[in-house]
Amino acid sequence: MVEEGADVIDVGGESTRPGAQPVKAAVEIERVVPVIRELSRQIDCPISIDTYKAPVAREAILAGATIVNDISGLRAILAGATIVNDISGLRFDPNMPHLVKESGVKFVIMHIKGTPSDMQENPYYEDTVAEIYEYFARRLDELDSLGLNLSRAILDPGIGFGKRVFDNLIILKELDRFKSFGLPIMIGSSRKSFIGKLLNDIPPEERLPGSLASYAWAYFKGVDHLRVHDVRESVQFLKILEAIENAK
Repeated sequence: MVEEGADVIDVGGESTRPGAQPVKAAVEIERVVPVIRELSRQIDCPISIDTYKAPVAREAILAGATIVNDISGLRAILAGATIVNDISGLRFDPNMPHLVKESGVKFVIMHIKGTPSDMQENPYYEDTVAEIYEYFARRLDELDSLGLNLSRAILDPGIGFGKRVFDNLIILKELDRFKSFGLPIMIGSSRKSFIGKLLNDIPPEERLPGSLASYAWAYFKGVDHLRVHDVRESVQFLKILEAIENAK
């Protein structure tokens, strides 16, 4: 993925697709820590830990870390995950905000309605984008009151996480509304089910063209980060978009 142009590698040990059941933190740690430790030795690329559990995030952050002395005492020099990608917006585990604050990592605040096991059971919004916007505003205020450095935050409106097909489309259409927070925006539309449903229920492995269409729209709406499966194709696609936009 790095050779193909990825800027960040996102590592997760628990599926959060619709209907997925949670796994214990110990199992998740067994799955992700050896991978992150080895990646941090072999690649010069930031690593993100995709988890909503503070113990998992802590072990991922410390994976491969070295300890040195400085004037304030012992301090961990992070060699593992430097981004916490939390689908719950640091809500499911009450210890997550403190961990993120103390470790100084970047963190993703994602919007989700419900939990992965029930989020697609008839989700409903009166005004999709307005409700997600209000969620971000409220969550940022809460985290600010806890002393987190909000300049490290990344916002993700949560495509496919408690959303109908229409909700996903209107989120993409109005992505620029979230730019008013002054924070980076991340979108994870790659191979999502709404693309399949719009294209006669094609399977995930056939959804690259549809995924690229969503990236094009997101690009021109000012999205900063795209979470993708098909790295090489996505990087080439975005490079051509950028070249055309910057042509003089």
